[in-house]
Amino acid sequence: MTAQESPRTTRAERKKQELRREIIDAAFDCFADLGYHATGISDIATKLGIGHGTFYRYFQNKRDIVDHVIDDLVARIVTALTAENAPDAVSTLAAYREQTARIGDALAQIFGEDPRVPRLLLFEAAGIDKAMAARVLDFFELATELTAAYLSHGVELGYLRADLDIENSARAINGMILASAIASLRNPDPDEQRRVSEAVRRMMYDGIAARRE
Repeated sequence: MTAQESPRTTRAERKKQELRREIIDAAFDCFADLGYHATGISDIATKLGIGHGTFYRYFQNKRDIVDHVIDDLVARIVTALTAENAPDAVSTLAAYREQTARIGDALAQIFGEDPRVPRLLLFEAAGIDKAMAARVLDFFELATELTAAYLSHGVELGYLRADLDIENSARAINGMILASAIASLRNPDPDEQRRVSEAVRRMMYDGIAARRE
């Protein structure tokens, strides 16, 4: 590849990514207006003014779009839980408090950028078919494993309670986070979401902080 070809390739790839995103956006709109099962590829293509062939160059079918959205969501969440937000990145309760605040802000941004994503995940995806219902459950199990890693590290270092039921505590914490995500669909006001996030963290700290005699 020559130096002259590289920028041209970059522009082509950028246009491809833009059209891919436009197809996803159009599909979301059609799912909202018609329902997932009633939406056809023709509805999505017509909304964008593209041919069926163009659609199939990017996605196998409308189910493939949902898989892509969930893949992207998982990747973004996992990326947010690295570096200073990694499970083993802190060693004190004070640092853990700061870390959970950062993670809460990062998750709020991920879910808040497009409210259709949590709506799809929480209310619609499981009704698509059995395989997708299983995938949604797998997503929640992954969330439990990720949260449990933070709790396990805290117990090991002694800033969380030694008798903590790690797995079930992780499920309880994630339940509060999911409730926050659902609340944001009804009331997306950022100030309200910050208050909800703070309330969740206070319950976490009061419930799992190591007791000092």
